[in-house]
Order: sequence, then C-alpha cells, then structure tokens
Amino acid sequence: QVQLVESGGGLVQAGGSLRLSCAASGRTINNYAMGWFRQAPGKEREFVVAIIWSGVTTYYADSVKGRFTISRDNAKNTVYLQMNSLKPEDTAVYYCAARSSSLLRQRESDYDYWGQGTQVTVSS
Repeated sequence: QVQLVESGGGLVQAGGSLRLSCAASGRTINNYAMGWFRQAPGKEREFVVAIIWSGVTTYYADSVKGRFTISRDNAKNTVYLQMNSLKPEDTAVYYCAARSSSLLRQRESDYDYWGQGTQVTVSS
C-alpha cells in the first residue's frame, strides 16, 4: 500500500505561484508513474500532468502546459507541482496519484493510489 499526502495548497492572486508537494509513504514510489489531477467545483476530476519513474518523461494537459512543472525526488519519495502564472480557472482541489507502472496515463482508473487532495484557490 502507498499513502499519499498533498500539501502546499492555499489562496493566491491571479498571476501568482504555488508549489504543491505529494509525500508518499508505505512503499517506495521509485518505480511508479505519478500524476496530478484536479477537480473544480461542479466539475469532474481532470488530468493535469504525469511523470514517469525516472522523471525524464512528462505529459501535461494543454490547459497547464508552459505554466506548471512536475518534478520528483525519489530519494525523498516526493513529487512536486510548481504552478506559475495561476489563473482563476485553476481553482480546484488538487490530487496526487500513483500508478504501479512506469507508463504514463491520463485516466483516473489507471492510477492505484490517491491522496486526499489540497485546495488551491486563485482570486482574480
């Protein structure tokens, strides 16, 4: 079992930045693909970005490409999401997810473990 705990969310003005962290425990995530998803009020949860175990390959949703950056530190069992140039439409609960495979996927059903989420609110 893998436990995931997100942190770093908060309230920020449009144009600002936040850095989310996802700390894993229970098992090393060195061989896991990791992803970030988000769910805005009244909307379905959507894919944001994913990263393979080595960190070499990433895949971003078009809506965040060029503004968000995912990274991972396998020694710390932690994944990060740097969010810059934030927009009000980025407001959502952000979830970290782990997939017990090295392949990148965008579907929720492809991920095995989920965190509880962290709220990000961007004011205009």
